[in-house]
Amino acid sequence: MYLEHAPRRLLAILSIAGIVLLSGCADTRGGSIPYDRPLAAPDEQKFQTLEQNYKIAPMDKLAIKVFKMEDLSGDYDVDLAGNISLPLIGQVQAVNLTTAQLDDQLTQKLGAKYLEHPDVSVAIKASTAHVVTVDGAVKEGGSFPVGSPISLIQAVAMAKGTTEDANAHRVAVFRTVGGQRQAAAFDLTSIRRGEMADPQIYPGDIIVVDGSSVKAAQKQIFQSIPLLAIFGPL
Repeated sequence: MYLEHAPRRLLAILSIAGIVLLSGCADTRGGSIPYDRPLAAPDEQKFQTLEQNYKIAPMDKLAIKVFKMEDLSGDYDVDLAGNISLPLIGQVQAVNLTTAQLDDQLTQKLGAKYLEHPDVSVAIKASTAHVVTVDGAVKEGGSFPVGSPISLIQAVAMAKGTTEDANAHRVAVFRTVGGQRQAAAFDLTSIRRGEMADPQIYPGDIIVVDGSSVKAAQKQIFQSIPLLAIFGPL
């Protein structure tokens, strides 16, 4: 009986020893990155402020206050079409306007029918000028601060990647070039496979990944963008 079970016992002992050795190796130093070498101080950060005549861009967040009208006051997001939607007056075109110009426009619209001598103030709460915005069929969309150009794959990774219902073959990038809003579509699947170059993404860019969860308004924009279109001269 003992001889019959000896190979099994030996195999078990060797297995346990192997596990111990592997666990010991996992806790040791290794790899090509050197240890005990002090890191230099990071590069000095340079913070930029918005210029005085900054024009509102899609996906900016605005803080709008109407004196003594709490129902109208609050934060408003500019959609990809460049509009904001306010109670009473509905959609208002905000893109390419300064805050002073939008202030005047809202004052006129509210004063025309609803309020007597409305007191309106508009401010930029969050700007896309210094961030990359990732939206659509991604796991955690949002605006992410970037100090220099990154790649499209890196930008999507900041949003925790695409969702299961994403159409990775159709990713739109919106960018302002020469004062004009331009868009281009990219095939993220081909980029991941190395079949296409990974394009650079710049601060101010807006990325929308297509998918079944994308809003109807964004779907219409996708229909007008030819697949693999490219930006004009930069």
